[in-house]
Amino acid sequence: MPKELAVRSTEIPGLLIIDMPQHGDNRGWFKENWQREKMLAAGLPDFGPVQNNISFNATAGTTRGIHAEPWDKYVSVASGRIFGAWVDLRAGDSFGKVVTVELGPDTAVFVPRGVGNSFQTLEDNTAYTYLVNDHWSADAQGDYSFLNLADETVAIDWPISLERAELSEKDKNHPRLDQVEPLAPAPLLVVGANGQLGRELVKQLDAAGTPYIAVDRSQLDLTQPETWQEAYRWRSLRGIINAAAYTAVDQAETPEGRAEAWASNATGVAALARVADEAGIPLVHVSTDYVFDGSLPLGQEYPVDALLAPLGVYGQSKAAGELAARSVARHYIVRTSWVMGDGKNFIEIMKSLAEKGVDPKVVADQYGRPTFTQDLAAAILHLLEQGSAYGTYHVSNTGDVVTWADIAQAVFEATGHSADRVSPVTTAEYFAAAETFSPRPTNSAMDLSKIIEAGFTPRDHREAMAAYLA
Repeated sequence: MPKELAVRSTEIPGLLIIDMPQHGDNRGWFKENWQREKMLAAGLPDFGPVQNNISFNATAGTTRGIHAEPWDKYVSVASGRIFGAWVDLRAGDSFGKVVTVELGPDTAVFVPRGVGNSFQTLEDNTAYTYLVNDHWSADAQGDYSFLNLADETVAIDWPISLERAELSEKDKNHPRLDQVEPLAPAPLLVVGANGQLGRELVKQLDAAGTPYIAVDRSQLDLTQPETWQEAYRWRSLRGIINAAAYTAVDQAETPEGRAEAWASNATGVAALARVADEAGIPLVHVSTDYVFDGSLPLGQEYPVDALLAPLGVYGQSKAAGELAARSVARHYIVRTSWVMGDGKNFIEIMKSLAEKGVDPKVVADQYGRPTFTQDLAAAILHLLEQGSAYGTYHVSNTGDVVTWADIAQAVFEATGHSADRVSPVTTAEYFAAAETFSPRPTNSAMDLSKIIEAGFTPRDHREAMAAYLA
């Protein structure tokens, strides 16, 4: 009876052994070397191979040596048998961990990025095949790592002694483990790194020691895809977080603003989606409550699958960006509302007015919850770190639904001023004299159950405001 397809874990995190069904008769044998649907169901990651390589080895004892590369591999034997040895050369607690397995045509191994791969042939005329999810590039040389086959620390027990084995001169001269620089994880690309959310993402990535590349508009302008589509080795990235957007809501109603909003929020996102999908990497796209018209009765909250119905140009361009982001197989659309973070925001404006003795009129007929960038950034990184299900999530702070006037009054009180100085007005009254005005959703309250079920619960917005003001 042939083996049943099964995936087994090992002592090296992410290194997986695959038992392969092999069907034979008097003519020979057949196997499905890579069958995506069945193998994903069995527990293999959807790593998106782009290249198939074959190493033919004429004699038993041929030994190829421990190379860690910046891509994932799926290795198997087409003919003959090998002794495979894998050493974790990634930074972390498992650095230097060794796994050895004898492989024939009925066994395969999934080797994650940064794990050193090596083998020794046990029979003449052995063919060793491997699928990889990136193309070789001279630019990637700094992301390689090598270990000497005879390293005393990992002490691999080669079936055929290295003195009698066939080795290359390069493999004979690779460094010992104490000289190997551990490979860092693939970096995240943060687009819009100079905005409120971008700065908080960078802060949290620094605190976690997570590799990243942060770019602002001067380095990656979404409105000019032709300047950056070929600028990155996209497959070498762990994922993309798009925190950039055109957010001048009222200015978007002008001819110039309309063109810029669509170029940044829609066309640019579509270009980013194309490169992410082609590279097989996740795209996190930050969207907004403005994709809804706000007509949901007060007391109800928009579910993540609510129909899009934007009122103004800004919301329309963001809705188009969402549709583009959905084209990426691995996408997270994170809708948020009323963002407060490091930089110019509503709380800072109210603080400044309170201190200057200005008594503001503030809108009291728009309802929602504020979102502090500390929680928003943490939620985004949680989705990526936990490998949460792809799709759309709503993220704001928790707590009761409030109005802008409620928030303004809370800021005044928290900074030692009278809340009575804030005069609640309607949206129509507030914008009565405005030359350019975009309609706002009345109800921006969003259902947060999906992000909470994914294991992340944002702080109550009143707690978050107190921490912010402190």
